[in-house]
Amino acid sequence: MAVIAQARLGLGDPHDCTDASDELTVLHALYDTLMRRVGQDYVPHLAQRWEVSEDARVWTFQLQDGVRFHDGSACDAAAVAANLERMAREDKGYTLGAPAVWRQYLGGAKFDIPDPLTLTVTLAAPMADLPDVLEQGFIVAPSAMEALDAGDLSAQIGSGPYRLVALGAQEITATRLPDHFAGTPANETLTWRLVPDPTLRLALLQAGEVAVANGLDFEASRVLGDQRHEYLSPVAIIFLLNAAKGPLTDGRLRHALSLAVDREAIVKTVMKGAAKPLRGFVSPNHFGAGTGDGARLDRDAARRLIAEAGFADGLTLQVDCPTRLPDEAERLTAALTDQLAEVGITLRTHIHPEREDYAHMVRRKEIRDLCVFDSSPMSTYRVLYEKIDARVAGAWWQGYAHPGIEALIDRGRETPDRSARGALWQDAYALLQEDPAWLTLYNPIRVIGLRGAHPDFEMPVDGVIDAARLPSLEAMP
Repeated sequence: MAVIAQARLGLGDPHDCTDASDELTVLHALYDTLMRRVGQDYVPHLAQRWEVSEDARVWTFQLQDGVRFHDGSACDAAAVAANLERMAREDKGYTLGAPAVWRQYLGGAKFDIPDPLTLTVTLAAPMADLPDVLEQGFIVAPSAMEALDAGDLSAQIGSGPYRLVALGAQEITATRLPDHFAGTPANETLTWRLVPDPTLRLALLQAGEVAVANGLDFEASRVLGDQRHEYLSPVAIIFLLNAAKGPLTDGRLRHALSLAVDREAIVKTVMKGAAKPLRGFVSPNHFGAGTGDGARLDRDAARRLIAEAGFADGLTLQVDCPTRLPDEAERLTAALTDQLAEVGITLRTHIHPEREDYAHMVRRKEIRDLCVFDSSPMSTYRVLYEKIDARVAGAWWQGYAHPGIEALIDRGRETPDRSARGALWQDAYALLQEDPAWLTLYNPIRVIGLRGAHPDFEMPVDGVIDAARLPSLEAMP
């Protein structure tokens, strides 16, 4: 048995939207999805192949033959359609503060099943990046849906490479399927164990009591030597900016904030080196991420913009700050306060100890001038659509509007050609450097430890442990 020690443990409804990596690793082990993310692209999985119409509205999937759920029932086109219909329900797709995430994309879709292995999905609106949703479209056995609807979260029946055998508050255990269509995993049995303390996770790995320890302390974990593996988290640590009211409705001031910040210094002091500066609205791991010099330190330019906006004599901004998620939020806000003082901006901080209440405050658009937050979806399109498009005014949107960005969103959603769409997202990246919706700061660097020597091991770009593709970890070294 290979034990994975992680900071959080839980298994919700597979059709609720989550970006929690500690939950996604279990879901991907138990369930199949139509396609699988590899790097910034997608490869066939439950769907052997797919086609998309020129307007990106009609998607046709050819499914693997002979796939069965863990209860023995057929995983066919009808089952997949039932799952997508369930994902689109008003009461599904809930994530912290934001209900019905998937309904935005699958709502109103029509499903046609010309034969048991063919599914045609006709979307209500074009979405060339539909794989971004389907990559988390976990295909559940229809026999489990009634129990899940009743709140029985033990009813986890998929067709994935691992079958659930035990679900508890402290441990979740699954055993592999020897004949899974995507291949046989290297480890026969996996147990995900709740170990909240990173010091204890490290000690357990060193003692050989666990095979994997994730989320380790950046410096303390160096004792692991070759067992230590770093990876860049795609989660963006940011400050949302209130572009609906107050001083930051002025794009010059939003741009000035970006130019006034020394991201390298924040990485060094607040994160102790465990991060990389973030220059744009998505991480380098994201499809269509750009480059450019629009988010680099230039305090002289920042002062000029502040003066042009009418605040040459100083500006005071009110900032909301949680006590966790990110856990360094208070230290980060203190560091930002010191840096912005260099260009005549004073921050007044308001602390919020209840993180879920804080999220609802942000969703209700009741923030002051700016607030500490993060952005976690791996989909560049979803970030643009849900958080930046003023016409959508999504849960985390805070008043920003840019006709040029919105035109790129419209073009991108109707552009099935991946390289052409990637270029459009790079254009959006550049525009958002010059007229930022947020103050972007850094992507954390995470550390995972594995038993034994695995020099070729790499974490997936989304920062989620791919349980089915872990190296063999069950034998003691």
